[in-house]
Amino acid sequence: MTSTINQSVSTGKGGRPTPHVQVAIIGTGFSGLGVAIRLLENKIKDFVLLERADEVGGTWRDNSYPGCACDVASILYSYSFAQKSDWNSTYGSRQELFDYLKDVADRYGVRPYVKFDHEVLDAKWDENLRRWEIKTSQGDYTAQVLVAGTGYLSDPVIPDIPGIEDFQGKIMHSSQWDHSYELDGRNVAVIGTGASAIQFVPAIQPKVGHLDLYQRSAPWVGPKADNPIKGVHAWALKRVPGYRAFRRGWNKNGREILAFLFKRPPLAEKTIQGMAARHLAKSVPDPELRAKLTPNFAVACKRLLFSNKWYPAIQQDNVEIINGAIDKVTQNGVIGSDGRERTVDAIILGTGFLATKRPIADKLSGRGGVKLADAWEAGGMKAYRGTTVAGFPNLFLMLGPNTSLGHSSQTVMIEAQIAYIVDAVKTLNKRGLSSVEVNPEAQESYNKEIESWLDGSVWDPKTCTSWYTDSTGRNPSIWPANTRKFTRGTKKFDLDAYQVATLAGAETHADVKA
Repeated sequence: MTSTINQSVSTGKGGRPTPHVQVAIIGTGFSGLGVAIRLLENKIKDFVLLERADEVGGTWRDNSYPGCACDVASILYSYSFAQKSDWNSTYGSRQELFDYLKDVADRYGVRPYVKFDHEVLDAKWDENLRRWEIKTSQGDYTAQVLVAGTGYLSDPVIPDIPGIEDFQGKIMHSSQWDHSYELDGRNVAVIGTGASAIQFVPAIQPKVGHLDLYQRSAPWVGPKADNPIKGVHAWALKRVPGYRAFRRGWNKNGREILAFLFKRPPLAEKTIQGMAARHLAKSVPDPELRAKLTPNFAVACKRLLFSNKWYPAIQQDNVEIINGAIDKVTQNGVIGSDGRERTVDAIILGTGFLATKRPIADKLSGRGGVKLADAWEAGGMKAYRGTTVAGFPNLFLMLGPNTSLGHSSQTVMIEAQIAYIVDAVKTLNKRGLSSVEVNPEAQESYNKEIESWLDGSVWDPKTCTSWYTDSTGRNPSIWPANTRKFTRGTKKFDLDAYQVATLAGAETHADVKA
């Protein structure tokens, strides 16, 4: 069970005591639910999940645009400890993944710990009481440990295009899809050709009257080996011992080959880029259009996309592709780089998410009241093992800096971080500690190592500019190695990299023995 911390209970609104828990978790996507499940498995029940919405699910709850699905095989894009045997196809749909997470929350007994409609507004580290003071839309909490499970796909990028506020028609971001708005027969402008647009454009193209597709640069797109799961394969997944684990391992190991190739751009160009180029050549016979759809960057510099529907959809008569930056938006339409105004009824933004500027960082204040956003603005978006940050005791970030993958399933990284965080909580309990804070030297050394791994890879910020890179030219997003390396580093909580404080309040480096 969890240890009891000798701390006073503060008073909230109306003189009522503020609830205190050992662990407060923000979010109920793959990250938040996974942390909660592993805490329960370790008999740690003193926690709460703070969820701003009215249901669990994270990005798979919020993103409901037409055609939304996973681009990693579902047998790998799922918890290793909660495998599902009856996926409809190789790549799960948004609805399947949403249902999966709801089922996991119920099956593992997490739902009673969730506070729905509790948006975290602010969280401050109290140095005297050594705990986090958390303000939510429904009241306050305090916690010894704070886990931010908000990830990097929770807050959309709304582009600052001149005149966009003057547009008289419908504007919506793909992650905020308005299903009450009928697209049938309408003229639509789509801005962006990333991972979301590549799915919703083929879904809406047959319905709309005309679709203008604005792209600054064309993406690399490979064929998607998506097949219904049926027959012997479906039977074996449910009935044959070890078959499901074998298929998961096979898929995982195959994707690790991509990490090897992406570290070696000449090999990646010959193999993966060659595959995508052949897919383009086979799918688009018109040389002029093919030239317009040929990327001007190395494969995987930006996320490599997979679709069998993209190229057929954008070659239809009711689609026009406009390359280059948008000049401005008018009351009635969009003016592209060619200077022509195209009148539209609706603008759909497929412009991605705030990956290198996390909104949650504006709400988290560590030692001395320093906001995480300000610390990152001054010194770069850095963390130790993508999870802890110097100056922010007992704060653990899920999918923090340099944990995004360009080659495999994000759930692999999530489970590795979960193991690290849960072991940290167990370490606090076992050793009678009130706080742990990563040493700045350990954090800096770790980040220098990551930058050395990025050097010469397809993600090297010196040769690749994408949403992975920030305004300073750093790449604080990608994990530039195989997932095994990350998993090995997070298997156990490495206390020697941390400063610690005891329950009595004494602070020291972590050289005490258990």
